[in-house]
Amino acid sequence: MLNRVVIIGAATVLSVFAAMAQEAAPINSFGTVEKVDAAGLVIKTEAGASETFALAPKILVLQNKAATLSDIKPNDYVASAAELKEDGKLHSTELRIFPNALRGLGEGQRPMNDARNQTMTNAVVTGAAVSNGSNHITVHLSSGKDSELVLDPGVPVTRIDEVDSSLVKAGAKVRVQGTRTGSNAVVNRVTIQ
Repeated sequence: MLNRVVIIGAATVLSVFAAMAQEAAPINSFGTVEKVDAAGLVIKTEAGASETFALAPKILVLQNKAATLSDIKPNDYVASAAELKEDGKLHSTELRIFPNALRGLGEGQRPMNDARNQTMTNAVVTGAAVSNGSNHITVHLSSGKDSELVLDPGVPVTRIDEVDSSLVKAGAKVRVQGTRTGSNAVVNRVTIQ
């Protein structure tokens, strides 16, 4: 009887470890497209290795484009890294304007835990004003709170647009995101840099 309990217990432990090994791990790779077809995508990573990814049935293709402070409009969904300065305000170190397909992604305000002690804010723009040469924008957080961000001249602003998948072709520099389960790597988002 004891042997049977030990065997059942060992089988249970092994099945738990097997299930844990199959958990999906995030993919976040940068590189240059070597080949793309209906079945998948091959990129040469920044480290020089070739990686092959299957494409999810619904793939989101985005493109980063340079923007300016004047491109930021009310109701835009934005993400901003910012540093708390001597004036007690959050000054953006960079800001990205997201497309509607990413509206709500990472919404909120939280520490980034980086060397610069920055804060990440993902929220909806409710207003903007120029003061002393800097843009001040008000954003509304999902918690119901409003927050102010100061965007000084020269702060990098990027607009992320949803684009046609035909732009993903050999030679394009991309960031691919998705999940890896065991040896199966599936990409559901490609961002053209």
